[in-house]
Amino acid sequence: MSKRRMSLFASFLGFLLLGLSACAPATNSTVDRRMLGAQGTVYWGTIIAARPVAVSGTRSGIGPVAGAVGGGVLGSTIGGDWRGRTVGGVVGALAGGVLGGAIEESATRGDAFEFIIRPDFGGERVISQTNELGLQVGERVIITETDIARISRAPAGTAAARP
Repeated sequence: MSKRRMSLFASFLGFLLLGLSACAPATNSTVDRRMLGAQGTVYWGTIIAARPVAVSGTRSGIGPVAGAVGGGVLGSTIGGDWRGRTVGGVVGALAGGVLGGAIEESATRGDAFEFIIRPDFGGERVISQTNELGLQVGERVIITETDIARISRAPAGTAAARP
């Protein structure tokens, strides 16, 4: 493979990975811009159970499209005459589309926890989210509900921290 082709291929992969990093799942401390100023409900509770769950990757179409474009461009540089470049471009686009879709799905896949919470007012709630806070069973939490529900550790020394 020539230096030019290697450079094109490296540029394509860099662009694809950069574009897919924007598809990464948000963390528990990330708030969507649409939620600024949104009204919600807050209540307190205790985590009574937790289990790890897998978050499936997305197939938005960005990965396959970016892969097909990059693969088509890269594939069209292979071959001597117009027929060879055309076949190379088509095969490259197909392979790039499949590879781009697989990369997108892999990059957006992740791990989370399903928490079962007993609110102070009774009943149970199930909330799935990432656990970068290291929440444990038996811990006091604050639950916020807007269009989604989130849990966070109840601050020590507050009424929320006491059952």
